[in-house]
Amino acid sequence: MNRTVLLVIAHGSRDPRHAATVQALVRLAGALRPGLRVETAFLDFNLPSVPGVLDRLAADGVRDVVALPLLLTRAFHAKADIPAVLRQAPPSLRIRQAEVLGPSPLLIAAVERRLYEAGLTPGDKSATGVVLASAGSTDPEAIAVIAETARELRRTGWCSVRPAFASASLPRTEDAVRALRAEPGVRRVAVAPYVIAPGRLPDRIAAGAAEADVLADVLGPSPELARLLLERHDAAHAARGAVAHSA
Repeated sequence: MNRTVLLVIAHGSRDPRHAATVQALVRLAGALRPGLRVETAFLDFNLPSVPGVLDRLAADGVRDVVALPLLLTRAFHAKADIPAVLRQAPPSLRIRQAEVLGPSPLLIAAVERRLYEAGLTPGDKSATGVVLASAGSTDPEAIAVIAETARELRRTGWCSVRPAFASASLPRTEDAVRALRAEPGVRRVAVAPYVIAPGRLPDRIAAGAAEADVLADVLGPSPELARLLLERHDAAHAARGAVAHSA
């Protein structure tokens, strides 16, 4: 068997909605490219585990794997946890670690899709302030990417966009909502969770959106995210020299 397998690696959560959402996204990506074998694994809390899936792929005769971190920024999990677990893979596997999902115009499009699904329209943009609420990180690179993503979202025409964080960083969602409310020209405030799947931190974002006018859904199995998974797979597959693990 010579076909490359796309292995999507999610963090995992005790919240059952997390794994269900991840699986739905991966199924959507697979449906967009029927000839590609797509597998899911979790770093923690959920099964199948990354080592378990890698062992199964090796037993199936798979040779090449693209390991895609299901992460929006390059923080600790992408820099340390995932490379560490990939280094323990069976020696018969040749693994390339793909780039994380962000930044990407497709993520901006997915955020806007969720805002429109929550009731906003393109005509509302010029009078609406948006809180781009992420899980949070202590990694300066990840924080900088979130800030730049907020700026990119603002450039699409929203009145104002402020980043916020559910943990590790400030401001919190509720503080960003209040700050936007005080800005001139902002007649309504929307909170856009910049997270992939439900869980404890997304619930914290939702609680912080109590004073907002609109709360969008998590990014979840959106068409844009599914396309982005395939983009990251293709880029890693083409980068023949970027082998994270090989015999």
